[in-house]
Amino acid sequence: MARCIMLQGTMSGAGKSLLVTALCRIFHQDGWRVAPFKSQNMALNSYITRDGLEMGRAQVAQAEAAGREPDVRMNPILLKPSSDTGSQLIVCGEVQGQYCAAEYYRLKKTLLPQVLKAYRSLAAENDIIVIEGAGSPAEINLREGDIVNMGLAEQVNAPVILVGDIDRGGVFAQLYGTVALLAPEECARIKGLVVNKFRGDVELLRPGLTMLEEKTGLPVLGVVPYTRVDIDDEDSLSTRLERRFQNRPVDIAVIRLPHISNFTDFSPMESHPALGVRYVEKVQALGTPDLVVLPGTKNTMADLAWMRQNGLEAAVKKLAAADTPVLGVCGGYQMLGRSLADPQGVEQGGTMAGMGLLPCDTCFSGRKVRTRVEGIAAGPFAGARLDGYEIHMGRTRSGRVSPFCRLENGTEEGAVCGNVFGTYLHGLFDTGELTEKMADWLLARKGLNALDAHLQSHADYKERQYDLLADAVRSSLDIPALYRMMDAFAPGKDEKI
Repeated sequence: MARCIMLQGTMSGAGKSLLVTALCRIFHQDGWRVAPFKSQNMALNSYITRDGLEMGRAQVAQAEAAGREPDVRMNPILLKPSSDTGSQLIVCGEVQGQYCAAEYYRLKKTLLPQVLKAYRSLAAENDIIVIEGAGSPAEINLREGDIVNMGLAEQVNAPVILVGDIDRGGVFAQLYGTVALLAPEECARIKGLVVNKFRGDVELLRPGLTMLEEKTGLPVLGVVPYTRVDIDDEDSLSTRLERRFQNRPVDIAVIRLPHISNFTDFSPMESHPALGVRYVEKVQALGTPDLVVLPGTKNTMADLAWMRQNGLEAAVKKLAAADTPVLGVCGGYQMLGRSLADPQGVEQGGTMAGMGLLPCDTCFSGRKVRTRVEGIAAGPFAGARLDGYEIHMGRTRSGRVSPFCRLENGTEEGAVCGNVFGTYLHGLFDTGELTEKMADWLLARKGLNALDAHLQSHADYKERQYDLLADAVRSSLDIPALYRMMDAFAPGKDEKI
């Protein structure tokens, strides 16, 4: 059985996911076989594994940092919000249905056996499991039946590191208040504190750190600097919205839909020196980009209605009529068609007109398509190798139209009509080949030459980012102390495993 360590946070967004990613990389660099684990994830960014199962993107990045193939056991429960009060529930990679928050709260205790089965299976194959909590362990209204924070830590006998976010302010209150709200047996499981996202001179923190240790009785294991690395976000666009690409020759506007999903599809474009990628949610911010992208969404019909109401649909159609290229991915592809039908109420029921930019019609059904695919792009991007995956509830029928690509089995996929492109493929830019083809094509449309610098593969780029993150965390965190904690809680010291 593997040793384990668990990171919990004082709040959502404290930086747990990145720290888990860093520790996976550090332990991997140290020669251990390591795997990440998060029992319950809530995010709209998901991924299809080689065996056709769905999991959260955060654990995919953590697996990559650990040098491992993503495995659905690393994230046995995934909640994909479809409204403010409801989510699609995915257990061990399979869709279980739609649940409101109260329904899921009653159900989640019954999922613990599947969570523990996934964990124990991973633990039998690895040396170290790095576990990520969710939200805060001090959500005292949700403590009963917890399967993701202290409840899980007790089940697998994990030492816990508590992470606070100093960038938001009030980090001492965060850490002290969280510890104060926990039960004594939960406090006993916490073995150290971490101050995350610090900008400035750490010596100025010393008096506060000393007082924090005195008040909590817990050691501060490190102050991790605010580290600018390009690693896929779990469930927000915060990092991407901070970026500025003012000096890049090609302007790409991605519509920031209310239910946007899998925006990590565009990470490879963001790393290309010619492509400036920005996220837009208002007509006034759209301008005249060189490419408009309609991304994936968890609710195509609601997000198209949102675009229709705020004027973005009309603005995009006007740009398309003026020969601006438009690319729709998954839900964005569905929006570009003539019609959307939802006879089974998968999204919101009924029918609605699409944007009419592609001669396609989409009908939603209760069975989700989940598959890994490889193919070759067609049209102006002909020859680019694609390696992606499909995740969608709708089925789209196209009229007489050119395909976006041809899959390895010979099937034509997607649609191209003049300067409008649609495809169901997520991860379409990951090989780097479509990124290069598209950059060259967009530059040529502006009368510019392709840059001399060749884009490294996205896989190589990500490997470098994982190493940079690991270097920053290793230099600021007491890694030997983490090994001692794991040894002290090693399997065999508790009967629950």
